[in-house]
Amino acid sequence: MDFNASLRRAIKTGDVILGQNNTEKCIKEGKAQMVVIAANCPENFRSQLGSYENLFIHTFEGSSVALGKACGKPFMVSTLAIVSPGESDILSLKRTA
Repeated sequence: MDFNASLRRAIKTGDVILGQNNTEKCIKEGKAQMVVIAANCPENFRSQLGSYENLFIHTFEGSSVALGKACGKPFMVSTLAIVSPGESDILSLKRTA
């Protein structure tokens, strides 16, 4: 699976929430099926995510700039939540983890 292609497909056809504040809100509402964080995501936010049970967290190997680019956005994205994958197979990462 090509993660970047799956992520772009999820953004185009599904429901993906970008940003730490919006992701946190989505998690608290129980909508997030998966959370993706950049390798350079702030440590305090990472530890905060660890307090949520039954939350699948995938660490993107690149920086927030690279994650933003993978999303097709011209800005940094340190965190995103997959609410609905649409036609993407991105949630298959949950099965392989």
